[in-house]
Amino acid sequence: MKKQCKTLPVLLLALALLTGCFSSESTTGVQSADSTRYKVALVAKSTQTDFWKAVFVGAEAAATEYNMDLTIDGPETEEDYEAQNEMIAQAVRNGAQALVFSAIDFDANAPAIEEAAKQGVKIVVIDSAVNSESVATYIGTDNYGAGQMAAEAALDGVPGSLKVGIVNYDVNSANGQDRERGAVDAFAKSGRAEVVATIHTLAEATSAQADTLEMLRAHPEINALLAFNEPTSVGAARAVEELQLHNALWMVAFDSNLVTVDALQTGVVDALVIQNTYEMGYFGVESAYKLLTGQRSEVEKHMDTATRIINRENLFALDSQKVLFPVS
Repeated sequence: MKKQCKTLPVLLLALALLTGCFSSESTTGVQSADSTRYKVALVAKSTQTDFWKAVFVGAEAAATEYNMDLTIDGPETEEDYEAQNEMIAQAVRNGAQALVFSAIDFDANAPAIEEAAKQGVKIVVIDSAVNSESVATYIGTDNYGAGQMAAEAALDGVPGSLKVGIVNYDVNSANGQDRERGAVDAFAKSGRAEVVATIHTLAEATSAQADTLEMLRAHPEINALLAFNEPTSVGAARAVEELQLHNALWMVAFDSNLVTVDALQTGVVDALVIQNTYEMGYFGVESAYKLLTGQRSEVEKHMDTATRIINRENLFALDSQKVLFPVS
């Protein structure tokens, strides 16, 4: 039976406190604020790039709004799926009730996700999919459509025949492969483009630069170059600049940081495909909250976040600046 506290004389205040009438414990059936905070873990592909830093800003904003306990983790490189799997397991051990996750490897990350789901953890995927039926929702770019968008930007920029080089990252990463498929299909449909070389490099600028240099030297006929994420875009842009090819080819890059935006201004890069990174983080954590509070019907199975092309014509428009620098 709950204790009923009546109005007490001041002299009896100490006694009332001792007997529990003014206790903040569970005698009233109300938990403290800290005990009602849901625990959510965000395991990203990386914690180093501007792309992921913007995702984290959105995630933290949603965690604050919904009073959630959010932890953020990610491996040192975007190839280390084993580190991701251990981070998932550690998040479960630490009491995470929901996981917001971006998969490095579509298949190799799946067992860790399945095990977390068996422990009752709600699974939200952002940016890059994982091969698991336990995923409640995917939030991110329409990657196939983004690849098509990149190809169309190149087709618009280069008259006549295109000889295309593609710089992609891990062959097991779902979003990169979807972007490549979208671009290849758009080029094929155009009837005036040929993909003459495709490389899969590490998602790291130095490796991407070295591999792009090798590709461009082996295929001097390339007049359109596509790179599909932030690190590969930085590396590919540096390769174009090193070979002084900015007047000889049209380059489309993904994502924004100071290097790619500067390359756009100098003419090394001709178009940027920009994803809404803030929304990925925000809606990822918001969806976790809805799942944990029984609002599953309000969580979409697949939520596409906006993608747009930035070029030198619209670079300084206010709405362009907002998506280029979402954490400013």
